[in-house]
This record gives sequence, structure tokens and C-alpha cells, in this order.
Amino acid sequence: MKVYFIGAGPGDPELLTLKAQRLIRACPVCLYAGSLVPAAVVAEAPEDARILDTASMTLDETHAEIRAARDAGYDVARVHSGDPSLYGAIAEQIRRLRVDAIDYEIVPGVPAYAAAAAAMGQELTIPGIAQSVVLTRMSMKSTSMPAGETLENFARSGATLAIHLGVRALREIERQLIPHYGADCPAAVVYRVGWPDQMILRGTLSDIRGRARDAKITRTALILVGPALSEAQDFEDSALYDPEMPHILRPRPRKT
Repeated sequence: MKVYFIGAGPGDPELLTLKAQRLIRACPVCLYAGSLVPAAVVAEAPEDARILDTASMTLDETHAEIRAARDAGYDVARVHSGDPSLYGAIAEQIRRLRVDAIDYEIVPGVPAYAAAAAAMGQELTIPGIAQSVVLTRMSMKSTSMPAGETLENFARSGATLAIHLGVRALREIERQLIPHYGADCPAAVVYRVGWPDQMILRGTLSDIRGRARDAKITRTALILVGPALSEAQDFEDSALYDPEMPHILRPRPRKT
């Protein structure tokens, strides 16, 4: 018996990996976070599978379901949104599995920031502008942030920021980021990426809060900030395909 922590991606069932789909189809027990994972993602679970939406369940209750599956010899598909390694809340589940000597495996999924960039038709790392992406979040009412992990600290790098759980804190995000990026720095709010009601709002640090307010977006949104989001085309080409930059797979032509 094994528990499979499955990354379901951002919401579009077609972004499931083949492995994720195969396991969902095979596991007799399927526990999925229904507030973030659409039912269509688990629609292909076995007809007689035990399928539970864990959105209203506690950690004790979900673990009790896993232990019952263990006792019955059933594999469990534990389906999470995005990729389980990012804000997946799997660490505390794994800790309990280890105590009970229950085997587990993690199946990666498409993270929200990657799906958001794809939906925007956007690369997040532009040569000469930004070569790093910082994945972070606002603390709000959830788990507090470690002391050194502040937006101001990250902003000093000039990297592209992907901010989770922050749409209700856009005023604070403005306050912390404008001194480093400037009021005209591109920003975007991507709501429910991969879902049928997906919405993409583009703007700047000075006006994105108003755009989100007008669209009545209050949850389930990712915020992207950074100069790499600019639609301007005045950046240098990557050296990856530069004929003057040979590498092991493209050596410099020999002179004759």
C-alpha cells in the first residue's frame, strides 16, 4: 500500500501528467483538496473508489482515512493543487505517515506560477533584466513568515516575484515594493489560472490593486511583479543560440 501525493496542476485537467492521471485512475481511495482542485481532475477515479473532498476536513480526519486505506490494503491518491512541493502542506502529512510506517511517493505537477506565465504568454527570466524567480507568499492569517523572508528583502534583488496568498494584501505589497521596483513596474494578478473562469489582470504596482478591486478578486489569485513582465522588446538575445558563443553541442567552426 502506498500514498501518492499527486500534483494536479493549477486546475486544467489536461495539465495533469500522464503518471498523475494513471494513478488517479488506479487508486481505490482518492482524497482531493476540492477548494483548489476541480472535480474534473478526479473524475476518472475508479467507479467504486472512495472519493473525498478534504476542503472541510482536518489533518486528523484525512490521516484517519489513510490509515483505514492502509488497513484495507488500498493505495491512496492524495491530490493537491499545483505542485506538492510549493505550499502543499504535505510535510506534516509525511511526518504522520513516517510515524505509522506508511509508504508514500510524490508526483510533481505544474505549479501555478508556470501556468500563469504560460497563460500570459510570458517568460519570467529575460536576459539582462531578470534571471531569478522568487516564489513567496504573504502571511495574512496563515502561517507566519520567517523573519528574513520579507518582500523588501526579495525586492532588493530585482528578481521576478511570484506572490501567493496576497491579493487581499495588495496595499501592503505596493508599500513594500514600490520603493525598490518603482510605481510603474509591471504587475499582474492571475485569478484561478487553468479554470474556466480564469482571469488575467495586467497593470503596474501603482494601479493593480484598483484593477483587482474592480474585478472583485479576493482569493485564489497569484500576483506576479517585476520588470521582466514588461511587454517592451528592448532586451538582449540569450547567449544560448548565439553563434559567437560556442558550447559542447555547437562548437565553433574550424577556420579553413
